[in-house]
Amino acid sequence: MRRRLRKAGCRRRAFTLLEVLMVVVIIGILAALVVPNFFGASEGARKDLTKALIDSGINGTLDLYRMHMGRYPTSEEGLAALVERPDDDELAERWRGPYIKDGSKLKDAWGHDLIYECPGRYNEGSYDLSSPGPDGQEGTEDDITNWEKT
Repeated sequence: MRRRLRKAGCRRRAFTLLEVLMVVVIIGILAALVVPNFFGASEGARKDLTKALIDSGINGTLDLYRMHMGRYPTSEEGLAALVERPDDDELAERWRGPYIKDGSKLKDAWGHDLIYECPGRYNEGSYDLSSPGPDGQEGTEDDITNWEKT
């Protein structure tokens, strides 16, 4: 009789197939709700990071370059002027760079090169700085810029 009680007790301690399946279904439902939100937050963080880089990160560096050189880099020189000493001897004397030590920081959060234009088409007397955004194509709705879109 004691043997029967032990066997019955063992059966009560184990999970049934139905209980295991219910746990798997619940975990699947939770994953279906949480995973898309997690990846959406990641994309939002990339946009915020790129916006901060364009609005604050590179602006101060370009302003420092302008103080030393008397002007912003031209469109032809591009943002590479912040990293590389100019070939012209007169400009090379005033250059106090590199203004950015790591040229890879001149990319947005998706790895695309930032788009620099001076004099700016939108910021006259200054420069335009933008990122092509997540799609990597310039001139689309998701571009991130240092000017107001109209």
